[in-house]
Amino acid sequence: MSSQQIQLGEMPVEVVRKDIKNVHLSVHPPTGRVTIAAPAHMSLDSIRVFAITKLGWIRQQQKKMREQEREAPREFLERESHYVWGKRHLLHVTEADAPPVIQLRHKRMLLQVRPGTAREKCQELVEDWYRHQIREAVSPIIERWEKRLAVKVDRIFVQRMKTKWGSCNPSSRSIRLNTDLAKKPPECLEYIVIHELMHLLEPTHNARFQALMDQHFPQWRSHRETLNRLPVRHESWGY
Repeated sequence: MSSQQIQLGEMPVEVVRKDIKNVHLSVHPPTGRVTIAAPAHMSLDSIRVFAITKLGWIRQQQKKMREQEREAPREFLERESHYVWGKRHLLHVTEADAPPVIQLRHKRMLLQVRPGTAREKCQELVEDWYRHQIREAVSPIIERWEKRLAVKVDRIFVQRMKTKWGSCNPSSRSIRLNTDLAKKPPECLEYIVIHELMHLLEPTHNARFQALMDQHFPQWRSHRETLNRLPVRHESWGY
């Protein structure tokens, strides 16, 4: 498997050659990143021609993603909105000469920090808390779906990701999950986990992959639509 990049004007397209029969074009949320999986024998010129014929469709998909609602930048101020598993919580910040603590209580997110804690540190604390929420929630999901799909994950990483909700490395049998999934409804996390586990059976997003998703998790398109419709983190996304 080899990876290259082509340019369609100012649009970069990642090209991956694999042992497959057909070309597969993908536009990935939330940024509109474009990838093409192509047969190993296919020339770069032929791949470029294929991409050009799909340019209108690519731009249409990217436009939808650019117009997706963005979260306001978080300042970690009193009564600021923060989301946990799809539900809105109002932030309440207190200071104490004690280790930082985050708790949820009556639709509020209680953030206790040391006096004089900077906004950047508050963000780091909340990110770590979201990461912990996912690690706790994902274990039973992984266990359940490993049995159902007859696959095995060796390592799970949870991290801040700018351009993906998750990823899978079939060779190392590892998956990565975006910390922002802890802000979305729980079914979104399950959808992403199943999606990545399915890549242990089928590395590409080809017809077989979609058929496997339909067989084991027929509501996956609905959950994907929900996830892609919800606001994403405020960033200066590059296209």
